[in-house]
Amino acid sequence: MGPEIQDGATLVGERTSAGAPRTAPASHAAPSTAPAPADPHRPPAPADASPVRSHASPRPTTAPADAPPGPAAAPHPGATPAETGALRHALTLARRGPAHGPNPRVGCVLLAPGATTDASGAPDPAAVLGEGWHQGAGTAHAEVAALADARRRGHDVRGATAVVTLEPCDHTGRTGPCSRALLDAGIARVVVSVADPNPAAAGGADRLRAAGVDVLEGVLAEQGRETLGAWLPAVERARPFVTLKLATSLDGRVAAADGSSRWITSPQSRRHAHDLRADVDAIVVGTGTALADDPSLTARTADGALTHHQPLRVVVGHRDVPAGARLHGPGGELVHVRTHDPREVLRVLHEREVRHVLVEGGPTLAAAFLRAGFVDEVHAYVAPVLLGAGPPALADLGVTTITGALRLTPREVVHLGPDVLVVATPDAPAPPTGTSTTSEES
Repeated sequence: MGPEIQDGATLVGERTSAGAPRTAPASHAAPSTAPAPADPHRPPAPADASPVRSHASPRPTTAPADAPPGPAAAPHPGATPAETGALRHALTLARRGPAHGPNPRVGCVLLAPGATTDASGAPDPAAVLGEGWHQGAGTAHAEVAALADARRRGHDVRGATAVVTLEPCDHTGRTGPCSRALLDAGIARVVVSVADPNPAAAGGADRLRAAGVDVLEGVLAEQGRETLGAWLPAVERARPFVTLKLATSLDGRVAAADGSSRWITSPQSRRHAHDLRADVDAIVVGTGTALADDPSLTARTADGALTHHQPLRVVVGHRDVPAGARLHGPGGELVHVRTHDPREVLRVLHEREVRHVLVEGGPTLAAAFLRAGFVDEVHAYVAPVLLGAGPPALADLGVTTITGALRLTPREVVHLGPDVLVVATPDAPAPPTGTSTTSEES
């Protein structure tokens, strides 16, 4: 059976996600534009729909724009208190950018020489010369946005420190390299959280050092990696990050024996799942699900309207999608990948600069991705209902003994109304020896 989201439903407390063109380069290169306020389409959820988190994830897939950048870390021995405080603020700025798209979330703060902190550990406001964040493909890099902000404030940044969450890029795409922009501005010191793993963009730190700029890397590195979310492992592995979504009864069923599945999970769970859809680049289903459920695979707001960003709608398998199917209706681009091999699916999507894939169904396709070792994270929405019969969430995983079970580590447990969302990561990503990595859901 297909995913348990019904696309036309009215949901509680939905939010949208700012869109971004898919034509930008793979790294965070983009034309220069001025910073803009945080996405106005992301209102807070009503009190009665707010999730209750029982365990914080070290790398949540989605996070509110101004969410704290993770637990406090020991001070970096090379960073001043003002620089550490500025980096915490830069991480918060970075989270204002969209989680979807080919480019990373990045924030930057420019500090005056000799900056001090206030009682809270934040840099003295008078020492903050400018700040900015990357708002997605087609907008300014965080460093360029911060420099533009400093100019608007009338500040001279020569001799200043640039505190940035990701290593400044060193390649020419639609704009010049950020490392060159910092050099041209006269920046004397650069404090970086995470080195850029993208070979097309990395090298900014080396260029800056070669020009005599003092560069410090690895400050608040864990929080920096968390803020980059799915983008970082996608770039490191040269394939999209894969989240598998399951929506089941307490006994693991995705529908009743008669095939009905509306509604197993609560409105709060369905709202959360639409939030997740709005933050990914592509939703993947098999042709069996596409034909049986006729889903539209869209991300929607509380009133049922399409969100600004719509993920690609990817159908895997050889059977055609009928001309009148809802997948041909309003929403993201429909991509039909005529294969049963998850590796080939990810290769095709990687070529399209897709960073985050949401696999929604059905059971055979989900099992194929698990057996291939390509599931990086599982989102399991579990409703407190028992069905006793009906299709299971997963097809055969090739597991015949308890010792051969696919083990996962829970990262987060969230109460969504009467339901529970468990976010977990597989302990052993490699597939069992000798098992097939293809889907038979044709």
